[in-house]
Amino acid sequence: MLHEQQDRGTRHEQRRIERQQLASYLQVFNRHSGRPMGYLGNISRDGMMLISDLPVMLDSIYELQIKLPGVGNEVELLNFTALSHWCRPEKTSGHFDSGFSIVHNRQGFFDLAHSLRCYFSFAHPVDA
Repeated sequence: MLHEQQDRGTRHEQRRIERQQLASYLQVFNRHSGRPMGYLGNISRDGMMLISDLPVMLDSIYELQIKLPGVGNEVELLNFTALSHWCRPEKTSGHFDSGFSIVHNRQGFFDLAHSLRCYFSFAHPVDA
């Protein structure tokens, strides 16, 4: 969720949900065609930002999939449905950033967000 605040004439964004930055780690696919749509830019328990080469249509439902590394060489598939809310070009890279909320398989997506947060937080014990 996003809150905007006016502060001395400038506009600041204030988020209520912490996001984890993930650019270029996890690729997001169209679930039906299998074609790559872009990369997970950041993630929260309720949504994500997609970094893509092409803009996405706004207020549209997308059937998506993330291929996660599993045990051994196996791949785990996370299928979910997301609603696009915004899309804007990145200023320097020529890519597009798009914001989505998760509308189906919220628990699976929440589990992924939680796992990634634990993995990247360095809060887990270090093996001696």
